[in-house]
Amino acid sequence: MNYVFPPTVQASLPVLGSEAAFPVRRVYCVGRNYADHAAEMGADTREPPFFFQKNPNNLDASGRFPYPPHSRDVHHEVELLAALGSGGSDIAPQDALARVWGYGVALDMTRRDLQGQAKAAGRPWEIGKAFEHSAPVGPLLPASQIGHPAQGRIALTVNGHLRQEGDLAQMIWKLPEIIAYLSQYFTLA
Repeated sequence: MNYVFPPTVQASLPVLGSEAAFPVRRVYCVGRNYADHAAEMGADTREPPFFFQKNPNNLDASGRFPYPPHSRDVHHEVELLAALGSGGSDIAPQDALARVWGYGVALDMTRRDLQGQAKAAGRPWEIGKAFEHSAPVGPLLPASQIGHPAQGRIALTVNGHLRQEGDLAQMIWKLPEIIAYLSQYFTLA
Protein backbone atom coordinates (compact mmCIF):
# COMPACT_ATOMS: atom_id res chain seq x y z
CA MET A 1 0.00 0.00 0.00
CA ASN A 2 1.27 3.45 -0.87
CA TYR A 3 0.38 5.70 2.10
CA VAL A 4 0.80 9.47 2.03
CA PHE A 5 2.68 9.11 5.35
CA PRO A 6 3.61 6.08 7.46
CA PRO A 7 0.60 4.62 9.31
CA THR A 8 0.62 4.30 13.09
CA VAL A 9 2.07 1.20 14.66
CA GLN A 10 -0.44 -1.57 15.41
CA ALA A 11 -1.58 -1.28 19.04
CA SER A 12 -0.78 -4.46 20.97
CA LEU A 13 -0.55 -5.91 24.46
CA PRO A 14 2.19 -8.07 25.96
CA VAL A 15 1.51 -11.73 26.68
CA LEU A 16 2.97 -13.03 29.94
CA GLY A 17 5.94 -15.33 29.32
CA SER A 18 5.96 -14.79 25.56
CA GLU A 19 7.75 -12.69 22.97
CA ALA A 20 4.48 -12.55 21.01
CA ALA A 21 2.19 -9.55 21.28
CA PHE A 22 -1.62 -9.52 21.12
CA PRO A 23 -2.91 -7.11 18.41
CA VAL A 24 -5.73 -4.78 19.53
CA ARG A 25 -8.47 -3.75 17.12
CA ARG A 26 -11.03 -2.04 19.38
CA VAL A 27 -11.54 -1.41 23.08
CA TYR A 28 -15.08 -1.64 24.47
CA CYS A 29 -15.74 -0.83 28.10
CA VAL A 30 -18.89 -1.63 30.08
CA GLY A 31 -20.18 1.18 32.25
CA ARG A 32 -21.30 0.58 35.85
CA ASN A 33 -21.06 -3.22 35.73
CA TYR A 34 -20.43 -3.84 39.43
CA ALA A 35 -23.45 -3.64 41.74
CA ASP A 36 -21.70 -1.51 44.39
CA HIS A 37 -20.42 0.96 41.80
CA ALA A 38 -23.81 1.15 40.04
CA ALA A 39 -25.50 1.91 43.36
CA GLU A 40 -22.80 4.49 44.16
CA MET A 41 -23.56 6.19 40.82
CA GLY A 42 -27.32 6.12 41.53
CA ALA A 43 -28.23 3.46 38.98
CA ASP A 44 -30.50 0.44 39.02
CA THR A 45 -28.34 -2.65 39.37
CA ARG A 46 -29.77 -4.53 36.35
CA GLU A 47 -30.37 -1.84 33.75
CA PRO A 48 -29.35 -2.80 30.20
CA PRO A 49 -25.58 -2.64 29.76
CA PHE A 50 -24.08 0.42 28.14
CA PHE A 51 -20.70 0.80 26.54
CA PHE A 52 -18.09 3.40 25.82
CA GLN A 53 -14.86 3.03 23.89
CA LYS A 54 -11.26 3.79 24.50
CA ASN A 55 -8.85 3.91 21.60
CA PRO A 56 -6.42 1.03 21.13
CA ASN A 57 -3.51 3.43 21.60
CA ASN A 58 -4.92 4.48 25.02
CA LEU A 59 -3.75 1.08 26.33
CA ASP A 60 -0.46 1.45 28.19
CA ALA A 61 1.54 -1.48 29.52
CA SER A 62 4.51 0.66 30.62
CA GLY A 63 3.63 0.53 34.32
CA ARG A 64 3.51 4.33 34.51
CA PHE A 65 0.54 6.70 34.51
CA PRO A 66 1.32 10.33 33.71
CA TYR A 67 -1.32 12.62 35.23
CA PRO A 68 -3.36 13.98 32.30
CA PRO A 69 -3.61 17.68 31.51
CA HIS A 70 -6.69 19.85 32.10
CA SER A 71 -8.05 17.79 34.99
CA ARG A 72 -7.99 18.03 38.75
CA ASP A 73 -10.16 14.97 39.40
CA VAL A 74 -8.83 11.72 37.91
CA HIS A 75 -10.46 8.50 39.14
CA HIS A 76 -9.35 4.90 38.72
CA GLU A 77 -11.29 1.65 38.51
CA VAL A 78 -9.74 -1.80 38.29
CA GLU A 79 -11.23 -3.94 35.53
CA LEU A 80 -11.12 -7.44 34.08
CA LEU A 81 -9.77 -7.26 30.53
CA ALA A 82 -11.08 -9.93 28.13
CA ALA A 83 -9.17 -10.20 24.84
CA LEU A 84 -11.08 -11.81 21.98
CA GLY A 85 -9.24 -14.14 19.64
CA SER A 86 -12.22 -14.45 17.30
CA GLY A 87 -15.53 -12.70 16.97
CA GLY A 88 -18.63 -12.35 14.88
CA SER A 89 -22.11 -10.88 15.05
CA ASP A 90 -25.10 -12.07 17.06
CA ILE A 91 -22.99 -14.40 19.18
CA ALA A 92 -25.05 -16.59 21.52
CA PRO A 93 -24.11 -16.31 25.21
CA GLN A 94 -23.27 -20.03 25.36
CA ASP A 95 -20.77 -19.54 22.49
CA ALA A 96 -19.20 -16.32 23.78
CA LEU A 97 -16.38 -17.65 25.96
CA ALA A 98 -15.04 -19.70 23.04
CA ARG A 99 -14.19 -16.32 21.45
CA VAL A 100 -12.01 -15.20 24.39
CA TRP A 101 -8.28 -15.67 23.80
CA GLY A 102 -7.14 -14.44 27.19
CA TYR A 103 -7.49 -12.16 30.19
CA GLY A 104 -5.64 -9.38 31.91
CA VAL A 105 -6.07 -6.63 34.45
CA ALA A 106 -6.68 -3.05 33.36
CA LEU A 107 -7.44 0.30 34.89
CA ASP A 108 -10.14 2.59 33.57
CA MET A 109 -8.76 6.05 34.27
CA THR A 110 -11.31 8.86 34.02
CA ARG A 111 -11.00 12.62 34.08
CA ARG A 112 -14.21 12.81 36.17
CA ASP A 113 -14.43 16.60 36.06
CA LEU A 114 -14.30 16.64 32.25
CA GLN A 115 -16.63 13.63 31.99
CA GLY A 116 -19.11 15.42 34.28
CA GLN A 117 -19.00 18.56 32.14
CA ALA A 118 -19.62 16.49 28.99
CA LYS A 119 -22.54 14.62 30.62
CA ALA A 120 -24.12 17.88 31.81
CA ALA A 121 -23.94 19.27 28.27
CA GLY A 122 -25.32 16.04 26.74
CA ARG A 123 -22.04 15.42 24.92
CA PRO A 124 -19.95 12.26 24.41
CA TRP A 125 -17.48 11.27 27.14
CA GLU A 126 -14.30 10.82 25.09
CA ILE A 127 -12.61 13.85 26.66
CA GLY A 128 -12.99 12.20 30.06
CA LYS A 129 -12.40 8.57 29.07
CA ALA A 130 -10.25 8.22 25.93
CA PHE A 131 -7.17 10.30 26.65
CA GLU A 132 -3.54 9.22 26.31
CA HIS A 133 -2.52 6.51 28.82
CA SER A 134 -6.14 6.22 30.11
CA ALA A 135 -6.03 2.42 30.15
CA PRO A 136 -3.01 1.08 32.04
CA VAL A 137 -2.86 -2.69 31.55
CA GLY A 138 -0.89 -5.70 32.66
CA PRO A 139 0.16 -8.58 30.41
CA LEU A 140 -2.42 -10.99 29.05
CA LEU A 141 -2.74 -14.60 30.19
CA PRO A 142 -4.13 -17.11 27.69
CA ALA A 143 -7.49 -18.66 28.59
CA SER A 144 -5.98 -21.99 27.52
CA GLN A 145 -3.76 -21.73 30.62
CA ILE A 146 -6.07 -20.12 33.20
CA GLY A 147 -9.60 -20.95 32.06
CA HIS A 148 -12.41 -18.39 32.15
CA PRO A 149 -12.55 -16.64 35.53
CA ALA A 150 -16.12 -15.98 36.65
CA GLN A 151 -15.25 -15.36 40.28
CA GLY A 152 -12.21 -14.25 42.21
CA ARG A 153 -10.87 -11.20 43.97
CA ILE A 154 -10.16 -8.07 41.97
CA ALA A 155 -8.58 -5.22 43.89
CA LEU A 156 -6.61 -2.02 43.51
CA THR A 157 -4.08 -0.54 45.90
CA VAL A 158 -2.52 2.90 45.52
CA ASN A 159 0.76 3.48 47.34
CA GLY A 160 0.02 0.47 49.56
CA HIS A 161 -3.53 1.56 50.48
CA LEU A 162 -6.52 -0.53 49.38
CA ARG A 163 -8.78 1.65 47.22
CA GLN A 164 -11.07 -0.84 45.51
CA GLU A 165 -11.95 -4.45 46.19
CA GLY A 166 -14.55 -6.80 44.84
CA ASP A 167 -15.12 -10.15 43.23
CA LEU A 168 -15.67 -10.98 39.56
CA ALA A 169 -18.86 -12.77 40.66
CA GLN A 170 -20.28 -9.32 41.52
CA MET A 171 -20.43 -8.28 37.87
CA ILE A 172 -24.01 -7.37 37.00
CA TRP A 173 -23.63 -8.52 33.39
CA LYS A 174 -21.45 -11.62 33.11
CA LEU A 175 -18.85 -11.81 30.34
CA PRO A 176 -20.84 -14.17 28.06
CA GLU A 177 -23.82 -11.78 28.29
CA ILE A 178 -21.62 -8.76 27.57
CA ILE A 179 -20.07 -10.36 24.47
CA ALA A 180 -23.47 -11.53 23.20
CA TYR A 181 -25.12 -8.13 23.77
CA LEU A 182 -22.27 -6.16 22.21
CA SER A 183 -22.18 -8.49 19.18
CA GLN A 184 -25.77 -7.50 18.38
CA TYR A 185 -24.56 -3.98 17.61
CA PHE A 186 -20.97 -4.45 16.41
CA THR A 187 -19.08 -7.13 14.50
CA LEU A 188 -16.53 -8.30 17.04
CA ALA A 189 -13.14 -9.58 15.97
